[in-house]
Amino acid sequence: MDTGRQKNQRKFVTLGLVVASTTVGLMGTDLVLPAVPSLPEALGSHAGSAQLVLAAYVGGSCLGLILYGMLGDLAATTRLFVGSLLATALVSFACSRAPTIEALIALRIVQGIVSAGPAVFAPGIVKAMFTGSGVVRAMGALGSIEALAPALAPIVGAALVVLGGWQLSFELMAAMSLVIAALIWLLGGVPQLVGRAHGSFLALLRDPVFLRYALSQAAVLGGLLVFVFGMPTVIVRVFGGSLTQFVAMQLTGIAVFMVAANLAPRAVAQFGAEKVITLGTWLAAAGAAAQFVYALTDGTSMVAISVMMVPVNAGLGLRGPAGFFRAIVASRGDDARGSALVILGILGSVTLGTALVSPWIEYGSAPIAGAALAFHLVAVLSLAMLPKLECEEEADGLQGEGGRPGEGGLQGGGQAAALSPPSVS
Repeated sequence: MDTGRQKNQRKFVTLGLVVASTTVGLMGTDLVLPAVPSLPEALGSHAGSAQLVLAAYVGGSCLGLILYGMLGDLAATTRLFVGSLLATALVSFACSRAPTIEALIALRIVQGIVSAGPAVFAPGIVKAMFTGSGVVRAMGALGSIEALAPALAPIVGAALVVLGGWQLSFELMAAMSLVIAALIWLLGGVPQLVGRAHGSFLALLRDPVFLRYALSQAAVLGGLLVFVFGMPTVIVRVFGGSLTQFVAMQLTGIAVFMVAANLAPRAVAQFGAEKVITLGTWLAAAGAAAQFVYALTDGTSMVAISVMMVPVNAGLGLRGPAGFFRAIVASRGDDARGSALVILGILGSVTLGTALVSPWIEYGSAPIAGAALAFHLVAVLSLAMLPKLECEEEADGLQGEGGRPGEGGLQGGGQAAALSPPSVS
């Protein structure tokens, strides 16, 4: 019989594997990115088709989020989770053997679909495994690692291209997915999430309480990513700088985010989730406003831009763990669909913002800073206009074992979370 210490050790090992599985999903873009320039020569195509290798994966991921959000009601969480990893391993290996760019694009759509499972279920699993302030702390750790992965993955991907060509990135994804799936299965799986067969995406989209947290979460992260995704082009083509400056900006921002995310549980315990979420949102919006004003003055100092990114990343780090957790609580048992909608909102925000600013990307940082600020203002308005969760202490997960708002109790020890889940680069 397991002792309490052994159960805690198993819980944290399981958490590590869950985080690793979501990181594999992030690798689908960031690890593969350095291999894209070599694909036209390797597969006899052109640069435009090679870019579709990235777009196909993102599009497939959106479909996968919806699919797993619905399947969460119908099948055991462990089977879906492990099945997603095994399918990712199989399709990733097939990608490494694609004979043409067209075949690779088609496989990438499938890869995006099957790999979306961990992203959908991870937040709900974290909520099921931990109680008290440990929920927010675990969410912070999940977000920190998922923020660090996109910064490091391209570096690893570049090394893999040198070592073994474009195929090696896909082979690594296949191997990692297979190993993680086997370890999770050997540990006895993940907590079963109790679904709601009568739930629906439409019902969540009509719920103003859920929208308060989901929309503000997606808008803050989406605004940050729209700015980050546009800066490499601006730095190189407009400022006449180098990608080294972009990497420095990113590493600074990620470091600030990680510190803030790991301070968030203490802040929530002391001040309450609503105050921390509001403070983080306003802090991020203030940083975005400073970026926009600086851009309007034609400022090009990367030191100044990096400094103004500090409040944006700090704000996201503070509000991110509690904001995502509250979005899942507000889904009232529909954890999988709630998590899927938050992530879809983030992807949608980034896609929309990037598409809108792309025609003006060579006009400097003002277009991307303006788009980022618009998203941050949406987050501020969401908190100001939409109703919040009641029962502050319970909704924060600070009550320990026992009840939670609405239906049933928020139980730890690997038990199911019946009420009502991470993230991205």
